Amino acid sequence: MNSKAAPGSHWSTSSFGDSVETSPQELHALGEHLHSCRSKNARLFNLRCKAETVHRFLLARIVTTALVLALLLGAVILAL
Repeated sequence: MNSKAAPGSHWSTSSFGDSVETSPQELHALGEHLHSCRSKNARLFNLRCKAETVHRFLLARIVTTALVLALLLGAVILAL
């Protein structure tokens, strides 16, 4: 199959018979896209990063986290 990509800035997962290396134009377009996405959703992006950090921290300590939550729940129930 001999198909050629249309000229211009685009992102493609196919090399269309050309070099499989990423071109500087493609890297530039990807960088602009990522910058645009991050700047539009900066607060949401930062919140998600922090949430993922907390999730990884808790997941690595799942048994300890469950024990602490159970103790806190028990203390709240006893206080009522």
